[in-house]
Amino acid sequence: MSTESSNPLLHHRISRELGIEIIDERWVAGQARTLEDIQSRFGVSRTVSREASRQLESMGLVRTRRRLGLVAQPIEEWSVLDPQLIDWRLHSTRREDQIYSLTQLRLAVEPAAAESAARLASIHTRARLLPLAAEMRRTGEAGQLQEFLAFDIEFHSLLLKSCGNELFAALSDLVAVVLQGRTELGLMPAQPKPEALAGHEAVAEAVFRGDPAAARAAMQAILDEVREAFSEAEREHARRP
Repeated sequence: MSTESSNPLLHHRISRELGIEIIDERWVAGQARTLEDIQSRFGVSRTVSREASRQLESMGLVRTRRRLGLVAQPIEEWSVLDPQLIDWRLHSTRREDQIYSLTQLRLAVEPAAAESAARLASIHTRARLLPLAAEMRRTGEAGQLQEFLAFDIEFHSLLLKSCGNELFAALSDLVAVVLQGRTELGLMPAQPKPEALAGHEAVAEAVFRGDPAAARAAMQAILDEVREAFSEAEREHARRP
């Protein structure tokens, strides 16, 4: 059986590699590559190279130009809210820029989402945050990062989806990618900080009580901690030999 037939997702691997090259500016904006170039480099069929190019084009990373092939695009053309593109950027050499942008977005959106959830979400939905925060404390204190991550994602997704704003709700997948990437990249401490655990409990309690101002402030405090944690992790990474 050929490699292609045994790996139907081969084009995803190829598009990811090429996409990260564009992000890292090793494939610079304005430079063209052909399907034949991709076929030759990766040893794949034209069908696979075409599927990879379609995926890149759907994300705005390339445009197909007649007689030129695939032309890399500048960041202004990228679908920057695409969760897959965000994941690629987090795994590129430009991850610090992506983390900064995402943290700024979260600072703008999530405090407002927590405030609205405290005001608009049903009592049943608001009550669901309390056990999630408790599970985050249990798994966080035990150093069970994968379990902690799952509860962390569910917590933030629930807030975004229950705040009454469909645009905020649409960002829930994006936040999940950010949280997953933070763990994969080693930007989470071996044990979550006590203030982060307490912060999630404070958000859950404020939303449950229906206290919009307290919910906003508590979420703002969480994201301030996230920003500082990223900065500390980057400083530590820079000090390593």
